[in-house]
Amino acid sequence: MTPPELLLSALGTCAGYYAVQYLKARSLSADGLEIRVTADKALQPARLAQFRIEVTVPALDPAHEAGILRAVKACLIHHTLLHAPAIETVLRTVQTVG
Repeated sequence: MTPPELLLSALGTCAGYYAVQYLKARSLSADGLEIRVTADKALQPARLAQFRIEVTVPALDPAHEAGILRAVKACLIHHTLLHAPAIETVLRTVQTVG
């Protein structure tokens, strides 16, 4: 997988985990749960933009539909992408013996 695919996979896995936890806590079946994450590519600087998380579940009442959406939006990766962290880049060199 490419690094961007891994990022989308991390977001989708996190969303799915939170959706399953929501369903389990309410004794609802997770059978048929599907998560699909896509993103558009933007330029200058090159990056992924406009993420879309599609959550597919068997028919639920509207309260549970809203609950799953809240759960998915509570995902750690989702919050990390919404509130960009500071990133420090450090170069280390190692002397080789020989």
